[in-house]
Amino acid sequence: MTMQLPKHVTIIEVGPRDGLQNEKSIIPTDAKIDFIKKLKMAGLQEMELTSFVSPKWVPQMKDAKEIILSFEDGTRNLVLTPNRKGIERLYETNCKAVAVFVGVSDRFNKKNINKTTSESMEELKPLIQELKEKGYFVRACISTSFYCPFEGKVDEEAVLKLCSTFVQYGVDELSVADTIGRANPKEVFSLFSILKKELSTTMLTAHFHDTRGMALANVLAALQAGIDRFDTSAGGLGGCPFAPGATGNVATEDVVYMLEEMGISTGINLSKLVEAIDVINPHLTRPIESKFYRLAKAK
Repeated sequence: MTMQLPKHVTIIEVGPRDGLQNEKSIIPTDAKIDFIKKLKMAGLQEMELTSFVSPKWVPQMKDAKEIILSFEDGTRNLVLTPNRKGIERLYETNCKAVAVFVGVSDRFNKKNINKTTSESMEELKPLIQELKEKGYFVRACISTSFYCPFEGKVDEEAVLKLCSTFVQYGVDELSVADTIGRANPKEVFSLFSILKKELSTTMLTAHFHDTRGMALANVLAALQAGIDRFDTSAGGLGGCPFAPGATGNVATEDVVYMLEEMGISTGINLSKLVEAIDVINPHLTRPIESKFYRLAKAK
């Protein structure tokens, strides 16, 4: 009996946005741009570059417009926009791919953007319709899809309902996240099997954090459920300022190494990926702990 695995997996790099937003020191814009350039040279074709959020709340993203204007290269460059104000700033650039976000958990959503989940969805509906009319690629990021740091276990039906609503609104992609890194492979396989069955025409992406060391196992479980798109962060950078205890995203290099060793192509050059991490590493406040990177630097 053989495992049911895809021949190719698409990696969406979230390091420049999700990875860096939680860094305590402000990273120079030039270093961010160089980091992104090196990531693209490694073969990453889809990437979260930055976000149009309030610099008061996320000062790391205050150079968002400058970052975006540095990359008009034909690849899918995503920008996270939480509200109308962020989308108006997006319209001032040539970027044509946008990410919106909402938490399944009300308490998480209130902590994050001071709205309940239903209030966020009411606000997002006309914005998504407007973006689609203007020809934008729209990605919806679904936070706390498995567990919430404030409410505990999240019901699968609640996740399916929220995802289904986004599909009705017309989004192109759903990024379903284990925001605090508490999900186990059984839960991952169950939820993604349901989503794959019920939302078969929508692009589904899995987003894992490695808080409890289960991210790679959860990638494998999602693969078994038919998922072939994954958010990852070079160097395992990341966390969430509004999710206490959440550590970094699963490391791009660890996921790519595992997939390539399994015979699944990603189109990503690991040695060039290490070079990209080398660019950003001197600016970080915490050590990079990904397995592949540490082994590569130990040679």
